[in-house]
Amino acid sequence: MKSPGYSEGTVDGARVEAAAEERPPVVLDPGGHGPDGAACPSAPAVCACPDADPFQWDTREDCEVRQILDRIADKWSLLVIALLDGRTMRFTQLRREIDGISQRMLTVTLRQLERDGLVLRTVYPVVPPRVEYALTSLGRTLHETVHALVEWTEANRHEVAAAREAYDGRTAARDGE
Repeated sequence: MKSPGYSEGTVDGARVEAAAEERPPVVLDPGGHGPDGAACPSAPAVCACPDADPFQWDTREDCEVRQILDRIADKWSLLVIALLDGRTMRFTQLRREIDGISQRMLTVTLRQLERDGLVLRTVYPVVPPRVEYALTSLGRTLHETVHALVEWTEANRHEVAAAREAYDGRTAARDGE
């Protein structure tokens, strides 16, 4: 049951409630702009995310920002995008390169990435049909962003590992008391 003044969401599959600011939704014009003329990252109509509050991404399933983040943060999508950087690949090549992905999951992932304009699917009229996948220009810009995230991870992995170790030590000591 939802408490008044709280918004619901999920974190790692668990239902959570977060204190919601008493802020009315912003009504947008048909072009998706708020009263100040600024474009809203969500769909036109009613949008409560002009401040990009991450808790609202969790509570509004129809938010385009949330949908896109869900797609590009998916581990299979990231691997496909990384593999297609600067080259085209066939379905079987991708499946061989991505350890643990099923044929169905690769098919679903490629279709979603194609739908989002990140991957281009080219079918050649030969027998048997040959299908190749490549990043679109939009997909290449996403790869640049993902690459920056990977570089940050590589540069800071020792600091993150040390923080994890310190946290585990604190919680083990606390739990042992």
